[in-house]
Amino acid sequence: MQVPYEKLISKIGFDSNKQFYGFMSVVFSGQIIYSAFEAFKGTFYNLLINVLNIDNTQMGILFTLIGSAMFFYIPAGWVNNRFSVRSILMTSLMVRFISMMYIIIFQPDFAVLAVIAGIWGMTDAVFWPSVVNGVSLMSGENNKGMAFGLLESVRRAMEMSMNAVIVGIMALVGGSILVFKGAIVVYTLLILPMIYLVWKFVPDNRIDPENGESRNKAALMGLIQVLKMPTVWLAAFTSLTVYWTYITLIYTVPYLEAVFGITTAQAALFGIINTGAMGVVAGLIAGSLSDFVFKSSVKMMIFSLGLTATCLLGVILLPKSPDMLFMNIALLMAFSFSIFLAKGII
Repeated sequence: MQVPYEKLISKIGFDSNKQFYGFMSVVFSGQIIYSAFEAFKGTFYNLLINVLNIDNTQMGILFTLIGSAMFFYIPAGWVNNRFSVRSILMTSLMVRFISMMYIIIFQPDFAVLAVIAGIWGMTDAVFWPSVVNGVSLMSGENNKGMAFGLLESVRRAMEMSMNAVIVGIMALVGGSILVFKGAIVVYTLLILPMIYLVWKFVPDNRIDPENGESRNKAALMGLIQVLKMPTVWLAAFTSLTVYWTYITLIYTVPYLEAVFGITTAQAALFGIINTGAMGVVAGLIAGSLSDFVFKSSVKMMIFSLGLTATCLLGVILLPKSPDMLFMNIALLMAFSFSIFLAKGII
């Protein structure tokens, strides 16, 4: 007899508990790797700068280096063809754990942080496609849309809840810098049990070449085949547009602090809602809107990007007087919702 949660797992398209646990291990690893650094940028941007003892320009350089992942995605495609999802996830998580512990223990200067950020960029180029591959691998044939919607929503829910815990502790005990440093340590240590869960529940899906062909050659041939697909390139440029605009979302918190002078606590609360809660809601409903309202992911993407452009234009044109704060917040939240809709259907 199935227990209730097993019935739920079956209804959303998973054939077994182990398949569902493997799916969730992939999804959780896709967020936990970022939880002690990148996930703070939307809510604790200024605190992160203070802890690292760097300025805005240097932080921009670090995120640019992390973003250099885009230059390595094509060779990373070969790596993802050559090695299993499980081995890539575990290796990437370990690289992040070791480098974060180095930052925590030695508190390096900017030059060393820049080297680490570059390593993260190269690692992310391999890691994130492996997360996407893992979601496809661990989901059923008839629940791909649900699976990728869950990927976005669960990741946003994790980021929101983990950041909310920090805000709550800060509100109770004060000492924001000390609490924030403690959160960095705790969230970094969570990578270790994540590695174990990936090892336990995610299967080995390495390529088995035919006719005695080497794995290296088979992986290369697969990469070349994909590079010849025009639809892949079109999807890639669409994704570039979405993520390029999504980067703007990161800076809505420091924007409100700098332009309207809101407090750190107010900025953190706004960040949790705007970069966390909105992602949870939009991720859950993006697939339904695409399938049942617009009946086309392309039309859905056009709508969401159009709404995004309208909201950002409104923020630019609105007066920056204190009485316009709530109007700006409303537009920024609408912008957040629209860009997360787009992310949810990529």
